[in-house]
Amino acid sequence: MCALFTAGRNSTNLKRIVIMDSKPQKTRRRLLHAKWLATGFIACVLGVGLLCNQGVAFSTEKAVVVPPPTGEEQAPAGEHSATAVLAGGCFWGVQGVFQHVRGVTNVVSGYTGGSRATAQYERVSEGDTGHAESVQITYDPTQVSYGRLLQIFFSVVHDPTELNRQGPDTGTQYRSAVFPLNDAQRKIATDYVGQLDRAKVFGRALATRVEPYKGFYPAETYHQNFLTLHPDHPYIVVNDLPKVDNLKRLFPALYRAQPVLVKG
Repeated sequence: MCALFTAGRNSTNLKRIVIMDSKPQKTRRRLLHAKWLATGFIACVLGVGLLCNQGVAFSTEKAVVVPPPTGEEQAPAGEHSATAVLAGGCFWGVQGVFQHVRGVTNVVSGYTGGSRATAQYERVSEGDTGHAESVQITYDPTQVSYGRLLQIFFSVVHDPTELNRQGPDTGTQYRSAVFPLNDAQRKIATDYVGQLDRAKVFGRALATRVEPYKGFYPAETYHQNFLTLHPDHPYIVVNDLPKVDNLKRLFPALYRAQPVLVKG
């Protein structure tokens, strides 16, 4: 679950939504609710909750400056809209980062890798659907290239060396993956993963998989724009706000202060 820490000002709404989302698995939701509360309490006792409420952003994950993909990538003539699908852990932060990238026109949180029948948050959270929490990025290739989106993805969005986890979240639904939508994207992604591995940029092998694209299914409404709507949520403060700060610091020419939000 993305909501590891729940002892925060904005956590109540999420807990209420998850608990009353649907009738099945009520017992499991109660257990998760209790687990989240206990985790949040422990975090606050250790001082994490205090720091979060004071707005201090910190994270165990650090940004890594990676080189851009080698070779020139030319935008197709006359094309001003393209789509990329990426997975790098909890989609709250992944969406939040790309919403601040110039040239990006929309970013939707969702599920990729499994079937339509299992594309629901509770079901995906079981970890056996084949889905990864992912984002669908719509962008103008004349302003930002697919390769540059991947550079941001590997630099500040997540740790691509972690296998089936990101930070506090574990499971195949949090895997690092790229889902190319065409042959050109597949070549760029595959070559780039190999380039970074050969350069030993991260000191260990990348766990990122270039996977077949089987369709994208938007996540529930309450997951969309989560970082912007809940900036004081402890999970966001600890894990995701530092990523936005790193985007601004490492890619100042591509950073936009006003995020492009999903319209409900």
